[in-house]
Amino acid sequence: MDDREIMKFKDEEGNLVELEAVARIYLEEMEYLILAPLEGSEDDAYVFRVDNKESGIEYNLVEDDEEFNNVKKEYKNLLYKKD
Repeated sequence: MDDREIMKFKDEEGNLVELEAVARIYLEEMEYLILAPLEGSEDDAYVFRVDNKESGIEYNLVEDDEEFNNVKKEYKNLLYKKD
């Protein structure tokens, strides 16, 4: 059984791109998704903010450096958290 969450997006040229959800991060009442290409490594990951709109859920690429770094820091904290 495959528990991977695969999401499909269109790139700037209209090509279909498949990304795997690596993690869901919650910061200051905002939800973020870390997505990585199916072929490649987590080093190639993207951070998307999940925005709930009246028309439905929007996934917006995080381009702000501070917001990106905050999500990345929280992800690392979760990975290396000691009990």
